[in-house]
Amino acid sequence: MFCVPGESYLAVLDALHDSAILVTVARHEGGAAMMAEAWGKLAGKPGICFVTRGPGATNAAAGLHVAMQDSTPMILFVGQVGRSMREREAFQEIDYRKMFGDVVKWVAEIDEAERIPEFLSRAFQVATSGRPGPVVLALPEDMLREKAAVASVGASEPIETYPGLTQTAQLQKMLWKAERPLLVLGGSRWSDAAIASMQRFAERFDLPVGVSLRRQGLFDHEHPNFAGEVGIAINPALAKRAKEADLLILVGGRMSEMPSSGYTLLDIPQPKQTLVHVHGGADELGRVYRPTLAINATPNGFAAQLEAVHPPATIPWSAETRAANESYRAWSEPKPRNVGGVEMGAVMRTLRDHLDKDAILTNGAGNYANWVHRYHRFRGSKTQLAPTSGSMGYGLPAAVAAKLRYPERTVIAFAGDGCFQMTSNEFGTAVQEGAAIIVIVVDNGMYGTIRAHQERSYPDRIEATKLVNPDFAALARAYGGHGETVERTEDFWPAFERAQATGKPAILHVKVDPQAISPSSTIDEIKGKSLKG
Repeated sequence: MFCVPGESYLAVLDALHDSAILVTVARHEGGAAMMAEAWGKLAGKPGICFVTRGPGATNAAAGLHVAMQDSTPMILFVGQVGRSMREREAFQEIDYRKMFGDVVKWVAEIDEAERIPEFLSRAFQVATSGRPGPVVLALPEDMLREKAAVASVGASEPIETYPGLTQTAQLQKMLWKAERPLLVLGGSRWSDAAIASMQRFAERFDLPVGVSLRRQGLFDHEHPNFAGEVGIAINPALAKRAKEADLLILVGGRMSEMPSSGYTLLDIPQPKQTLVHVHGGADELGRVYRPTLAINATPNGFAAQLEAVHPPATIPWSAETRAANESYRAWSEPKPRNVGGVEMGAVMRTLRDHLDKDAILTNGAGNYANWVHRYHRFRGSKTQLAPTSGSMGYGLPAAVAAKLRYPERTVIAFAGDGCFQMTSNEFGTAVQEGAAIIVIVVDNGMYGTIRAHQERSYPDRIEATKLVNPDFAALARAYGGHGETVERTEDFWPAFERAQATGKPAILHVKVDPQAISPSSTIDEIKGKSLKG
């Protein structure tokens, strides 16, 4: 579990003293909640976070929002004022049902100690079933000091849903009629077995496969059927392919604003494409897009039935699948831009050539992430941790959680200078836990994404996006970690190797030219574009 301690749940901390449960103490409740969310992504089971009442709960809200939009199982336990003090606006009192009602799947307060097993059982079930998400349980501090004799409760297992035989037959008929199909994988509730089964399905039907925004670990990017990421700054050729597909099979994801390019890839509510939408949450089917075939099944349940779906004798779209893969490979190959001393495209190519395929890459939000998503080729499951909610500050705490869960794997956190400073104090958590992550801080001296929007819409009227930054490498050393500054592309890999060799948490302070605002554009090239067009 991840936490920031508080007097409102001292009884829990006392119980943990005699427990085998491992406790990670974060520096800020937002960081603790993001660590728990990242753990939930990796484990497929709820990440657990404890925070104190009032300020602790409000600080943790950022992690809850990530868990909700990313469909991640998570349980946040919040200390609460004593039951006799409620409704007086006592010290740090908040009504969590009102506060978190629209941010999480379920909020409750446990008033009686004997009902703790009941509430926890329900919390685990709600967090993991259907469309997964966060749950909040408030714990009055006087209730936590009570004693109750209760029976033990077995481990919770999420409910799997499966397609019916009729739906499976319909899917086969649609595939046999198709000429330009596209398979897009996204969402959560994917096991390794389901990912492997989906790859076999794509191979048997020779389908082009896209992955939804920041779900790149769902399909091997070196596979000849891979077509690219359906996300921010999408390959225009892939966007065209999605729009012109005569059969679009969406498994696990919601195709919300970012992966749909602002809801432009599919018409609402009736898409032009024949749409097969597979999702574990029944409420998501038809919520935005009306599917031709709606299948209320988890990715695990759907994948388990795919061997019963047989390809046609002749597959008419094989050439299109090869073209989609060739387009992806060309799109994901960095081209020299010669802007500044460090080329982030070349940095990503170097990492791609040297990292083990099980390396975990994390990031928060910002233009710097475009280089990661476009140029790194993810090879397996649980190799990417990134917020579909676009939450800044996520990469560092997510990396800490990843390294604690998989200490043998290389874990790299990418962050812009603005993104990093949202949660930079969690580097202290990494040092305390001995989590030897490597943080690559891409420093261009500004909030780059917002600056880019300003340059497009309000050129030469820059406001509130400049940053004066510290020496991030010195910050790493101050915490007891390893820090280096990189100002030339050729210096990056030697610095990375030295960071790895130390066995300590490390920060590589990579200074990039402010003009290098994206993989394909400079600030001068985008200036005023939205006004002109």
